[in-house]
Amino acid sequence: MSTWQQPCPPPASAERTALVKQIADRVAACGSGRLLVGIDGFTASGKTSFGHELAEEIARTGRPVLRASLDDFKRPWKDRHLYDRESGEGYYRNAYDYDAVKRLLLGPCRSPEAMQCALCSIDPLTQLDHSATETPLAADSMLIVDGVFAFRPEIDEYWDFRIWLDVDAELSVRRGAARDQDWAGSEAESIHRNRYLVAEHIYLDEADPLGRMDAVIDNSTFGHPRLVSATR
Repeated sequence: MSTWQQPCPPPASAERTALVKQIADRVAACGSGRLLVGIDGFTASGKTSFGHELAEEIARTGRPVLRASLDDFKRPWKDRHLYDRESGEGYYRNAYDYDAVKRLLLGPCRSPEAMQCALCSIDPLTQLDHSATETPLAADSMLIVDGVFAFRPEIDEYWDFRIWLDVDAELSVRRGAARDQDWAGSEAESIHRNRYLVAEHIYLDEADPLGRMDAVIDNSTFGHPRLVSATR
């Protein structure tokens, strides 16, 4: 399954449930029309889980919610010989297809005239192309998208609300390596340290996203997240 099709995690604690509701209320206060929410942070910071939890909380109010992940808009793996995707810098520069993100997902969701969008381009696990599968858009749809590099210049202008899940770099590597043992095996830690973490530091240096966040959440302990800062 692609990332956005994975199930929502069960409630971890009353503390986490309350924080998710607090963020949901802040997002909903941005307006009654279409809203685009971006969730970013280091690899394995918990972006997908938080996106699912936030979407579930918003949906309880009756508002239409759509979920997507930037991982479902990467360039096809079969073309990796055409460019560097395996070094840290190559991953940052080349892994994601931002033209597809804008054309299939963010552009339609931002346009009041558009009535549908695609929630997935290339499934990163099966490599199947789902770009022709479209989902209806309502006038008050809320799109919640998780993914690394969500606030780089190519797509930064689309977001109405920006969330950063903050975890220590070493915790990101440990979590990611443990998560990816099934496919990466003994190389998992090296991939996270030398590819993903290097790419994320380039992103922080070049795009400087942290100063534009509407909410920064310390997600180091899943059951005890903490709102570090909020601008609205």
